[in-house]
Amino acid sequence: MRRTALIASAALLTGLIPLTVAGTASGADDPAPVPVDRFEGEVPFASQPAEGIFTWGGDADDPPALQLADRTDAPEGAKVLSGTYDISGYGGFTHDFAAGRPAHDWSAHQGIRFWWDGQDNGKKIAFEIKDGGANGEASELWTTSFTDDFSGWKQIQIPFSDFVYRTDYQPVGGIDHVLGLTEMWGYAVTLPPGVKGRFAMDDVELYGKADQSRRASVTTDSAVYPVREGGTARVKVTVATTGSAPLDEPVTVAYDTAGGTAGSGTDYTPVSGTLTFPAGTVSGSTRTIEVRTLKGKAAEAAEAIPLQLTVTGAKAPAETPQVVIDAHGLPYLDSRLPVQKRVADLLSRMSLEEKAGQMTQAERAGLTSQGDIAAYDLGSLLSGGGSTPTPNTPEAWAEMIDSFQLRAQATRFQIPLIYGIDAVHGDNNLAGATIMPHNIGIGATRDPQLAQQTGAVTASEVRATGIPWDFAPCLCVSRDERWGRSYESFGEDPALVKSMETIIQGLQGRADGRDLSRNDKVLATAKHFVGDGGTEYGSSTTGSYKIDQGVTKVTRQQLEAVHLAPFQTAVDRGIGSVMPSYSSLDIIGDGQGPVKMHARADMINGVLKDRMGFDGFVISDWNAIDQLPGDYASHVRTSVNAGVDMMMVPYTYKDFRTTLIDEVKAGRVSEKRIDDAVSRILTQKFRLGLFEHPYADTSGAADIGSAAHRAVARQAAAESQVLLKNAGGVLPLKKSQKVYVAGSNADDLGNQTGGWTITWQGASGTHTQGTTILQAMRKAGGDITYSKDASAPLNGYDVGVVVVGETPYAEGVGDVGNGHSLQLSAADQAAVDKVCGAMKCAVLIVSGRPQLIGDRLGRIDALVASWLPGTEGDGVADVLYGRRPFTGQLPVTWPKSEAQLPINVGDASYDPQFPYGWGLTTLTKVPAGGAATLKALSLAAALAERSGSASAGREIVTKARLLVQQKAGSALTAAVAGPFADADHLLLTGKYTAAVAKLTEAYRAVA
Repeated sequence: MRRTALIASAALLTGLIPLTVAGTASGADDPAPVPVDRFEGEVPFASQPAEGIFTWGGDADDPPALQLADRTDAPEGAKVLSGTYDISGYGGFTHDFAAGRPAHDWSAHQGIRFWWDGQDNGKKIAFEIKDGGANGEASELWTTSFTDDFSGWKQIQIPFSDFVYRTDYQPVGGIDHVLGLTEMWGYAVTLPPGVKGRFAMDDVELYGKADQSRRASVTTDSAVYPVREGGTARVKVTVATTGSAPLDEPVTVAYDTAGGTAGSGTDYTPVSGTLTFPAGTVSGSTRTIEVRTLKGKAAEAAEAIPLQLTVTGAKAPAETPQVVIDAHGLPYLDSRLPVQKRVADLLSRMSLEEKAGQMTQAERAGLTSQGDIAAYDLGSLLSGGGSTPTPNTPEAWAEMIDSFQLRAQATRFQIPLIYGIDAVHGDNNLAGATIMPHNIGIGATRDPQLAQQTGAVTASEVRATGIPWDFAPCLCVSRDERWGRSYESFGEDPALVKSMETIIQGLQGRADGRDLSRNDKVLATAKHFVGDGGTEYGSSTTGSYKIDQGVTKVTRQQLEAVHLAPFQTAVDRGIGSVMPSYSSLDIIGDGQGPVKMHARADMINGVLKDRMGFDGFVISDWNAIDQLPGDYASHVRTSVNAGVDMMMVPYTYKDFRTTLIDEVKAGRVSEKRIDDAVSRILTQKFRLGLFEHPYADTSGAADIGSAAHRAVARQAAAESQVLLKNAGGVLPLKKSQKVYVAGSNADDLGNQTGGWTITWQGASGTHTQGTTILQAMRKAGGDITYSKDASAPLNGYDVGVVVVGETPYAEGVGDVGNGHSLQLSAADQAAVDKVCGAMKCAVLIVSGRPQLIGDRLGRIDALVASWLPGTEGDGVADVLYGRRPFTGQLPVTWPKSEAQLPINVGDASYDPQFPYGWGLTTLTKVPAGGAATLKALSLAAALAERSGSASAGREIVTKARLLVQQKAGSALTAAVAGPFADADHLLLTGKYTAAVAKLTEAYRAVA
């Protein structure tokens, strides 16, 4: 007999339905259950973001296999949703409701229930519902779980009160952290990993009636009310209902000031009483409770006055509001004192627990509750890539940061948070911000002044959202283009990286830190210390990564000359923080073998802090200590003793702080080391002016994405374009020409901006404001026809422009061999072949690293390394149409084949497609005279070197370089490429005479 819920008596159902997992049976006056899914075929299998059921997982093997199967024992109807799974990482399925239709309203019900075919495997199964936001994939996740410890069908019944806000992951970082139930988009089931299994599910429905305490809630306008001693705090108490209906029943709020660190009658006047919101009260009605503080004479730390609220008839506030009497009269609060004295005074007052909190950084979406900021004395929060407020606007960022800073005011000494983000090419987390070219493009400009300007624009836009700390710049020296972080590097030559460190002044201002408190400057971070750009291919042990987070194996001389040199420059420029690398360092001959950088006390304490004189603080990378050997206590003491001052522990901040305290008490981490770390952190907080101005100064918000800021990005995009070949003077284009444009990256802003744009990995398509290369070419006045795949007719055009390259990626996800290669895609190759086979053509490669063009080079008239130019495609059009000249130079060597990698300037065997420093120019006259001119330039270079004239020296070497490029054309041999590349390195080190000599050698080697 088929068990069904369609036609059965109550008595029969009582006998057939097992006991529920949670909740109680529905009451007699409850409304009829409302079906959500019956699985009779009414819900399709689909792909995001369409309406329907779709699967997901950590890798290709993790998504379960689903089907709608006939079951004679189906609890409801004929079919059930069934499937099989074998999950190594994570996987499950989701039902997203109508993608293009209104969300569902579940607010009238008590909870949700469904039938589950138990396998009795003892595994937890997570069940989530999606609340609020724009759609199912941009909503809050609320989660609970049940245990599969039964066999056969069982009805799982979950009241909505059992769901908690998910803190480890949110697609958009949260809407309002309130389970409103009026905008429900779907549900998701996460199946257990590590066990091969099957499942079946049926009849998802809403049950029960929501009582008023489910629909009505009492809130306060804040959780913390800082007030100066003697002032009055005003606490607004509001009652609200789901759907804004008037109250059905009265709501009372009894209040009382009790407990806390402030003294009743001495520090404040106690208050108590009851607020009543009668039946019929309009949703949103407010009452005010006043708490008056009393003036005293003594200097004091902050004192808290909890306002206890007892609510009847509605849901009470999630936490007890606190009135906080501000700290006052203490030396560390006196902005007239030197920073060193303020730090010493504050440090002397702090407990070990407070110091450990200052060394702890949590991900803002990882907070169990905002109250943890004060409860654990947290020193810092961050937003990881894609961890943004909703909506992703400057105003929302500022409000979010302010809400976190307000929580810090509830601590004893009201030490402000320092909030950090990865703004690595503009404020790349913020939609509508100015997105610069990635560092590899900045390196191609060879323009230190422009690099500083890009830093200044970034700092201005970041600080205007309330954020004072930027995890940039990356000072890695990229030595292998198979690395997924290649584009984060300014180039392969440490001399080039050092020359671009003017960006630090753009971010921070003057080297002595006096500008950090300005509303347009941020604390910068030199990363990743040290050697992350030199990891060996195949040495990574992180998941599927091939080279990122691997091992850098070098001699001590190579370490000093290549990888350490940029960090000494950063220290000299006053860098405020440094981030160690995930990678391991293996110094040949030191007997240690590969050691993770977060454990290398010899490098962090010994070299960075002691020898280089770094006086800022060291911040770990994301969960990096978890990669150290040993147990968690070992991770903590090893990294802290190695010199890491603040730990980025996004979701394990409680564990880290507790473990650090235990390690100090056990004597395995010294109090002296703790004091050093906290002193460094507090010093930067004082320099940033956070104690005086912890909240966002949004006066510069109007400049975010402004024309002036975008003009800087446009110039950077233009100067970053490297013209590798230009046979027949195809470029610049003329506006009178009919131009055929094709290629995957001609009209894709996401591909153009690359990884670390809005989200960690970036994405193809349009996700922020900007101008694509195609749009810019049209704006420039060109006569343009566009066909992405070159399928449109090819006849009748003067020239073709094919824009190809990579799609976005970040870090080890982008390692070559991890789903990526240096080859153009088949579609890109076809577009190049079609267009270049039919007309004169220019090919632009939009990428984060060189792409292998092989035997196609001969069929391409003009070739441009366009790098990742950012949001301002107008800069690319500027050089294509001759509004600006091509002036960019290769920041890395362009290889002929992957077999040549790694290949870098200075290698003994060096035969690239194009050498480091190569870059043709347009609108520039090449000197005449050949060898005779080179000889004269050599004499002039010697004079410039003796007189210390850097500008003259650069101009002289540039003229010599143009002579060599003109003669060499595309006939580059190893004999030409080697000295040509060496010359650019020598130029950057101020050795102008030697640079001209190398260029003369290259000139003579041209066949």
